[in-house]
Amino acid sequence: MMTTEEDLVIDDIVTDAMATPSPAKSMGDPGITPLSPTHVLNDSEDNEPTRHYYMVVVAIDFGTTSSGYAYAFTKEPECIHTMRRWEGGDPGVSNQKTPTTILLSPDKKFHSFGYAARDFYHDLDPTESKQWLYLEKFKMKLHTTANLSIDTDLHAANGKKVKALDIFAYALAFFKEQALKELSDQAGADFDNGDVRWVITVPAIWKMPAKQFMREAAYKAGLVSRESPDQLIIALEPEAASIYCRKLRLHQMVDLSNKTALNGYSPTENVGAGMTQGDRYVVVDCGGGTVDLTVHQIRLPEGHLKELYKASGGPYGSIGIDYEFEKLLCKIFGQDFIDQFKIKRPAAWVDLMIAFESRKRAAAPDRSNPLNINLPFSFIDYYKKFRGHSVEHALRKSNVDFVKWSSQGMLRMSPDAMNALFKPTIDHIIQHLTELFDRPEVSDIKFLFLVGGFAESSLLQQAVQNMLQGRSRIIIPHDVGLTILKGAVLFGLDPSIIKVRRSPLTYGVGVLNRFLEGKHPPEKMLVKNGTRWCTDVFDTFISNDQSVALGETVKRSYTPAKPSQQVIVIHVYCSEKESVSFITDPGVKKCGTLKLDVSGTESPVARREIQTLMQFGDTEIRAMAIDVATSRTVKASIDFLSQ
Repeated sequence: MMTTEEDLVIDDIVTDAMATPSPAKSMGDPGITPLSPTHVLNDSEDNEPTRHYYMVVVAIDFGTTSSGYAYAFTKEPECIHTMRRWEGGDPGVSNQKTPTTILLSPDKKFHSFGYAARDFYHDLDPTESKQWLYLEKFKMKLHTTANLSIDTDLHAANGKKVKALDIFAYALAFFKEQALKELSDQAGADFDNGDVRWVITVPAIWKMPAKQFMREAAYKAGLVSRESPDQLIIALEPEAASIYCRKLRLHQMVDLSNKTALNGYSPTENVGAGMTQGDRYVVVDCGGGTVDLTVHQIRLPEGHLKELYKASGGPYGSIGIDYEFEKLLCKIFGQDFIDQFKIKRPAAWVDLMIAFESRKRAAAPDRSNPLNINLPFSFIDYYKKFRGHSVEHALRKSNVDFVKWSSQGMLRMSPDAMNALFKPTIDHIIQHLTELFDRPEVSDIKFLFLVGGFAESSLLQQAVQNMLQGRSRIIIPHDVGLTILKGAVLFGLDPSIIKVRRSPLTYGVGVLNRFLEGKHPPEKMLVKNGTRWCTDVFDTFISNDQSVALGETVKRSYTPAKPSQQVIVIHVYCSEKESVSFITDPGVKKCGTLKLDVSGTESPVARREIQTLMQFGDTEIRAMAIDVATSRTVKASIDFLSQ
């Protein structure tokens, strides 16, 4: 029997000494009565299963615009290998990673990924290409979808719908195959997937449903099985970058503050050598889709990290510049034409965006000569058919300054016009950084590490320098696009390196308390068997921005409503507010369910106590449960996707 929310009774011991079991909330069976809520710091060792030994750690950086993998053997943790070079590649773009693009055949079967997908799609006949499903920049859907579920859809370039879970699983399966193939080639024999610990990176600002979605896609892709969830670690992108940056040696980076190797140290020392106990630093991870900011403090001697302020950021990645370019094209050629062109000539649209990408990378603060963007022939041709006049005519007629038509069939953009496309995105980032640095927790920042693909932009670098005015040293690793990948491998080798995190939200459940006159609102009163109860009380597990140590658990005890009950379901609520009184408060949302499967465990006692332990100090929220009378483990899971 599943208990509904109405059936649930969770009694907060703080206000009631458990003299009587709590009554049912309003109808149906009496619900789960809790016993003792406590907040304990556990040694994580005593509730961890025996550790499995993995021969190799493979990290997948599944980015909005580009993706890749890297690995290290457990016996040689210092030696991180980045994947073999890809076929294809664009002029002016390093191809250590491959574009996050995927192509499905007309019957929705996986065909290819990355450069291979793009090139094949590009070479298809236009009549054929309309049947194929090409997807790019789809990762952002997990961040922007409010009620993400296993059934969330994505749209391919031709407008057709596909299941997001299938696309993510295809992509992960592709990386699994590539990595195992490379490992097998190295080993000279087939490499067993069971010997691999997998790490997948996600933005730190992602909510729990998006993180769980990635895990579900990994199960579907066969990366790991549900039976061995620990074989997969979800790593947070800026955390991974932070772990890597701390180990940087001086010849591996540029110090923007003085544009030379860091003075005062020999080039072989770590920045870590320049970091001392208690040093604080900010990692700004600027990717294709999101910008993620993390504030860490080093705790020596082991060099463990402590998060000082919860991860923050937003959808201010470099694809924002692509959208500005698209808006500019709509302004010149009309939104109706651009929408039609994207659907009717999807491959030519992809071409146009590739041409824009290489010019986007040439933008610089001190550039004086114009940037030329090739317009595909089919753009010029289709426009003439669509409008009855030429592209050149449209440019003359549009009142867009700084964009001209060159006789070689190119859009000629002045540097000012290009810089204007960057402005909204960079302004967002700078505003966010300014707010972060104004917070009391974020004082005395010694270093600011600028990482991620977008960190290569000199326009962004200059804006960050202007904002900081020398308050912190700005450091950019040489292989800035691979920083997260390498850090994710280090994290996979030692996931306990980050000892203290901050909770991004307040989490809790709804409970009944003894009704207190003057403290509780009268409309929340429920009278049952002569006792007055207050309903909808929010029992807080953890608060927004609360420090939580790795392995720290929140303990609650629940009893099934009836001896025959097989499954206990408890709704988990969350809020961005730090203190919440009731589950009906504004901003409180039901965000998940805690499920305790008590089937198959007969209990000798009449009133069973199921002790539940929840961990909030890791990159994902975990739940474990024990039947106290028998000391047997009860299957516990927290689900954030089935809303």
